[in-house]
Amino acid sequence: MGLNSLSPKLLSQRIGVYGSVQQVARVSKTLKIYYFWEKRWFFIAMAVGFGLLQLPLSDDLSREALIVLTMSVVATILFITEPIPLPTVALMIIIGQVLLLGLDSTNVAKSLMTDSVLFIMGSLMLAVAVVKQKLDKRIAWLIVRVTGTKTSNICFGISAVSGFLASFIGEHTVAAMMLPVGITLITLTSDDPKKVRNLAAVLLFSISYGCSVAGIGTPSGGARNAIMIGYWKEFFYNPTDPETLKYLIDYVDWMIFAYPMFLIQIPVVTIILLATFKPEYRNLSRAIVKLRAEVDMQGSLKPGDWVAILIFVLVLTGWITSSGTIGMGTVAIFGAVGFLVAGLVKWEDINSGVNWGVILLYAAAISLGVQMKDTGAAQWVAEHFLNLLSPFGADEGLGLWAAVSTLTTFVTNTMSNGAAVAVLGPIVLNLATVANESPIVIGYITAISSAFAYLTVVGTPACTIVYASGYLKTTDFLKVGWKMCIMSIIVMMLGAYFYWPLLGT
Repeated sequence: MGLNSLSPKLLSQRIGVYGSVQQVARVSKTLKIYYFWEKRWFFIAMAVGFGLLQLPLSDDLSREALIVLTMSVVATILFITEPIPLPTVALMIIIGQVLLLGLDSTNVAKSLMTDSVLFIMGSLMLAVAVVKQKLDKRIAWLIVRVTGTKTSNICFGISAVSGFLASFIGEHTVAAMMLPVGITLITLTSDDPKKVRNLAAVLLFSISYGCSVAGIGTPSGGARNAIMIGYWKEFFYNPTDPETLKYLIDYVDWMIFAYPMFLIQIPVVTIILLATFKPEYRNLSRAIVKLRAEVDMQGSLKPGDWVAILIFVLVLTGWITSSGTIGMGTVAIFGAVGFLVAGLVKWEDINSGVNWGVILLYAAAISLGVQMKDTGAAQWVAEHFLNLLSPFGADEGLGLWAAVSTLTTFVTNTMSNGAAVAVLGPIVLNLATVANESPIVIGYITAISSAFAYLTVVGTPACTIVYASGYLKTTDFLKVGWKMCIMSIIVMMLGAYFYWPLLGT
């Protein structure tokens, strides 16, 4: 029972106030005011939604399309401000489709569980299993054995290893696994955070930005990639039309398009970080000696460690060879089952470690995206967006690409990258159709640009995880993030203009 629901007398007993009934009433009123202030953005979002639904319809906008656009606007406000738990927004989207659009609840339920959602769920389960193996110090030791003890080389090694792993198993998993690696090197260098301020920034950003630039490399690198692949298939693929087979993008197809961009950015990340934060120590030899001693105490790899590595290799092989036939989600679930059957992780660990609310959130966002396409809402927004760009000459070609990338970069720094693609995907794909641009090119630009969430702590899970270490300030993200955004956009635009045409786009 909440405080607001208690009678003044009971409230006085509950909170230990023995004054007059009027005093207790004032406390109750204060609590109510506090509640409404905390939830103000929820009520603002509801008011905005009610206002939008009262707008008159135009000839090119149906009532259903207006409802879907209203739901998208309300969901976006709630995504950014978070006055309520984000999974609650997902539940509201489901309810809205049934009550406002009049859709059958069974059909709505079917639209929630696509292969993309299954893939996200399986990847999160794999993430828990991988972290459970506690291989952080071994990874750190492996890195320094290859790079040596020079700080700049170690930073590059951390970015490269974080990136390679994140390109296959997701940035949040790798960031969580690599954070102890960075903290180990920092604490072994000095126990005083003030003496390793810049060193900590370089090492920790090497993890988060290495993960971010790598997340574009493969479909398993981030939920946003799987979401875009699902949209391509949903919007453009027709089993009876061989010409639409090109919209069935598999694991290898994505890697061919995007992986080179990740490889190009890795050394540039190190250069930007070293130029922005001047490390106090140019050599970490003292820390490496301590690290080696700790690794020696752990002994050699256990049989369970080798089994975990084997399962991961099998999952990776399955994604590359079989995702086109049985689906990426099935392969991911297969890997999770493998860890459970081998006894390397318990279901209790999976149940507590997987954020099931995130899965529900992505499922609902994808379902809403399908409705944006089916009702014509996405096409309506795309046409009006093109009209806005026309006076600036940005309604086609490079101008349009830059506009889509800039828009996506802005949105992804205010909400999760998966949610950004789920919201923008239907709009930009219809935009490509209206502008006679390739939906594949525009889709890749959108998905890749959603990885450029370098400016805020909440922009990407990897940034949130390294910030939680306590070594970084929010201003550090702005200090280096704008440089990262410019660099990544330039690399992507060059790749889209010079490299992708060689692939037949």
